[in-house]
Amino acid sequence: MSCFRSPRALSRRRLLVGALAFGTLAVACSQPTALSTAKPKPAAPATAPAQAASPTVKPGGQAPAINSGGVAISGPFDGEAKALNGAGATFPAVLYSKWFNEYEKLTGVKVNYQSIGSGGGIKSIRDGTVDFGATDGPMTDEQLRTAKHGNVLHIPTALGAVVPTYSVPEAAQTPLKFTPETLSGLFLGEITKWNDPRLVADNPVLQSVNKEIVTVHRSDGSGTTYVWVDYLASVSPEWKSRVGVGTSVKWPVGLGAKGNEGVAGEVKQSTYALGYIELIYALQSRLGVGQVKNKAGAFVAPELASVTAAAASAAGSIPDDLRASIVNPDGADAYPISGFTWLLVYETMTDLAKATALTRLLWWATHEAQAFNADLGYAVLPPQLVSRVEAKIRSINVGGEKAFPER
Repeated sequence: MSCFRSPRALSRRRLLVGALAFGTLAVACSQPTALSTAKPKPAAPATAPAQAASPTVKPGGQAPAINSGGVAISGPFDGEAKALNGAGATFPAVLYSKWFNEYEKLTGVKVNYQSIGSGGGIKSIRDGTVDFGATDGPMTDEQLRTAKHGNVLHIPTALGAVVPTYSVPEAAQTPLKFTPETLSGLFLGEITKWNDPRLVADNPVLQSVNKEIVTVHRSDGSGTTYVWVDYLASVSPEWKSRVGVGTSVKWPVGLGAKGNEGVAGEVKQSTYALGYIELIYALQSRLGVGQVKNKAGAFVAPELASVTAAAASAAGSIPDDLRASIVNPDGADAYPISGFTWLLVYETMTDLAKATALTRLLWWATHEAQAFNADLGYAVLPPQLVSRVEAKIRSINVGGEKAFPER
């Protein structure tokens, strides 16, 4: 979610440029706001802290387009709507900005996307105020049951990594290593100093760092939090029983910050702080990015290849509705805190023009558009999953008649 050949410095620069070019779309994952088609003003680039370690990320070159369905979206289609509105997750906002700009040039269909957070995306599609929602955490059974217009489909579009990020001057040159036990201990408040023997065992550089650890978490509901706590619950029975899993949880310790950018900012400003954010935000802020010990016992960096490996390892266990968790998978090369991001759409629609435009967009997004993923820091869909996605897109209908025109 592929083989990556670019040098580390070039890789990080490519991702950083992509993040800064489109990062203004990534606003806080909080309560939904009114959908807007106005283009936000560019944000100022984040200033790199002196103590930040270089992330060990190798994004590599552009991934090949997936076109396994024998259908190519190659231009406009008579009768389709010329505008679509969507809202939701901040994580894919960089990618979606690129996609939707390219799609408008290809088809003439303008896609207005507001990155208001996964919680806002779920609420918007449940309320029927957008043509599609977006989320990094799947809808719950209760949320699906109460959706205004019937069955909601989850269409996966990309994968990414949620990473432990930190500000430790003594670890500026060496990525820190975290085990399932140390990560859960840190966020449960059981490990409070950087020179705790459990951390030093894997990070000798911390032996003399007798400093209190300040943990930072999201204060708003988000898909990033969902992936992070889903992982912690999968490796720690205590976390599962005391805290649980959700887009928002009651944190045992730590400071709250709004949005990925808020957590990144708090970690950057607070020496010896530790938080979790999606990889693109760590790159943008030039914060330290930790390696995490996976189920096979290997310390793995959050690279596109390792996220792809996680997806491939979990592909066989993804349920029919595609609401999948891929944290802590098998596989020696798999990064253990990885997750899908989804577009949310109604299976039955009433507007044929909108349904035609939407299904064509979904098909293009899960096929040709995958070629843009790698250069912007996102992993592509596993090929073995794409045929299942195609079936979901083809199930979208208007009055029982299939909406997708197959071209």
